[in-house]
Amino acid sequence: MVWNWLRRHPSLVDVGVVLVLAAAYIGHASRLDDWAEGVPLAVVQVAPLLVRRRYPRTVLAVVTGAWIAQAIFVTAWPPVASLVAVYTISASLGRTEGLWATALATLAATLTTIGLTDWGRTVSDLLLFAGAWVVGDNLGTRRAYTRTLEERAERLEREREAEAARARAEEQARIARELHDVIAHSVSVMVVQAAAANDVFDTRPERAREALRAIEASGRTALAEMRRLLGVVRADGADYAPQPGIDRLDDLVEQVRAAGLAVGVSIEGSPRPLPAGVDLSAYRVVQEALTNTLKHANATRADVSVRYADHELGVEVRDDGEPAGNGDGHGRGLIGMRERVTAFGGSLETGPKNTGGFAVSARFPL
Repeated sequence: MVWNWLRRHPSLVDVGVVLVLAAAYIGHASRLDDWAEGVPLAVVQVAPLLVRRRYPRTVLAVVTGAWIAQAIFVTAWPPVASLVAVYTISASLGRTEGLWATALATLAATLTTIGLTDWGRTVSDLLLFAGAWVVGDNLGTRRAYTRTLEERAERLEREREAEAARARAEEQARIARELHDVIAHSVSVMVVQAAAANDVFDTRPERAREALRAIEASGRTALAEMRRLLGVVRADGADYAPQPGIDRLDDLVEQVRAAGLAVGVSIEGSPRPLPAGVDLSAYRVVQEALTNTLKHANATRADVSVRYADHELGVEVRDDGEPAGNGDGHGRGLIGMRERVTAFGGSLETGPKNTGGFAVSARFPL
């Protein structure tokens, strides 16, 4: 706890160090009765330590120079302030620069004290400078390691947030596509059936009732799928129907037939279980293609073919309507189909047929 508090208040630590050293140095000068030179040199050695973190090189040079002057003109005191400066520069700078700065300061101090003190004192000063550098270098290395870990944690947090945002955007886009497919198809079928019921309401009431029942069935199906989608968004744990797939193609075709469009279905190859995403996307491609045929093509017939190959699933919808009515392949529904197919590494081809009508063909690699 104390260490963390000291780390959060480095300026107070510096003030404390300066006060302690100032008291020791001035006390030593007073014992030697050297007020004229000892006290000023003590101040010059101690005061720069207040800014040692901001200007480590300058502080080391000034403090070492003052200590050398004191050793020459007064007496060789223990180089405590110089040791603090060495510790600071080795902890603040890179290892190479800190080592060179420490070596120069140590060399200058050693050359100065030779002849002024005994060899034992010189060797002890050398060991003190080396120890200050080792402690400072270890602390600097640990700080750099901790800083690297913090930066890595921050980077991972940013990447995690970006990934979560991307996942949310993809999920929103997926749900938007699902809602578009459900609503566009069901409403299109209901509109066609309502128009047919209105045409025969007076002359063929039974036929009108059939159309109304088909409208009710389409509406219930749309509500069920929308409820399932909203349940996924809410994640409320409700038991909703599974996502539709190629195995529910007959129900889709029956809805379209009830709207007045003749639809033929052909299956090539051996049906087998498909990946859930591919299964749903293939179903939605067929659904959107039939919806476009109902809404735009003025067609009387559409043919749906599903081809199971060894490493590929192909679906195709062809109609005998007006190619211009289906657009040029850049409508919102066709864009959604293309996004679904390319999301699984497949390909989509859309356009008018040479024999008339419009074709939508999708291929999904398996």
